[in-house]
Amino acid sequence: SKMFNLIPIHFQITLTGFMFLVLSALLGYIYSPHLDSPPPRWVNFAHGLLLFLYQTFDAVDGKQARRTNSSSPLGELFDHGCDALACAFEALAFGSTAMCGRSTFWLWVISAVPFYFATWEHYFTNTLILPAINGPTEGLMLIYVVHFLTALVGSEWWANQLGKSLPFLSWVPYISEIPTFGAVLFLMTVFAVIPTVSSNVCNVYKVVQARKGSMLLALAMLYPFALLLIGVLVWDCLSPIDLMGNYPHLVVVGTGLAFGFLVGRMILAHLCDEPKGLKTNMCMSLLYLPFAIANALTARLNDGIPLVDERWVLLGYCVYTAALYLHFATSVIHEITSALGICCFR
Repeated sequence: SKMFNLIPIHFQITLTGFMFLVLSALLGYIYSPHLDSPPPRWVNFAHGLLLFLYQTFDAVDGKQARRTNSSSPLGELFDHGCDALACAFEALAFGSTAMCGRSTFWLWVISAVPFYFATWEHYFTNTLILPAINGPTEGLMLIYVVHFLTALVGSEWWANQLGKSLPFLSWVPYISEIPTFGAVLFLMTVFAVIPTVSSNVCNVYKVVQARKGSMLLALAMLYPFALLLIGVLVWDCLSPIDLMGNYPHLVVVGTGLAFGFLVGRMILAHLCDEPKGLKTNMCMSLLYLPFAIANALTARLNDGIPLVDERWVLLGYCVYTAALYLHFATSVIHEITSALGICCFR
């Protein structure tokens, strides 16, 4: 059997790029724990630089793998797995720059939804078609340019009412009064997320119809992700401590890890050519939420005091989703390396 004593170089490139975003999110936490206060301007610049480095490394790793003829299913899974987790860490970084506070969760949703639907489309169509203007290239470029510009004007610009940030809109009655970052979230949803998702659904529908399959069966793979979002929102709504406002990093990271598991499981199903449809173990990502929601409900019956401190429950959520993701990752690595008769990461 072949022995690999070192991590393949393209894995190192992917992991290094991912760690840039982890560092970016960590800077955001240090200088703006609730993501509602302005960090130093050099932090905004660092966010932009680290995102640029992530994008560069993410583009290079695939080319390196193809150049050295070392592309593999494990490499694809590793690369896309890091990209799925990157959604959470960049959302936290941008939340720091734009002072989004509890709305940072919606930043993550805006990035996660197109990613999940693109993975879903790839699973059914076997092709990953990106539009001329897409998130991984122009989208990321726009975001790091915004980071750089914010380093010049300051994060407070984003928290101002839109009419103050952009005076030429001050005459518009309602729009001028919403926070600038709120307007950006709305525009991203309307002009980026909705058209992209609509295209994904249409492409899958065409393929399913051509194969005389069931669209309901195809849509079933979206249920775990939808339930994940609904579960977290219900938990936040019922919680007596404003989870997203007080602990945005834990909420986004915990949910981002669950999202990474869902994406990884779908990619694995595609690589293994599993039958189309819902994979029951995807629901493992949802297992913790009923307990968290039930605990939040106890606060309604006990004068606002839950059975277990919500901070511990939230921390447990992050531990659970991290353990779930790590178990999935190590299991896949073990299965693939065993099947190929190789040793990895030794």
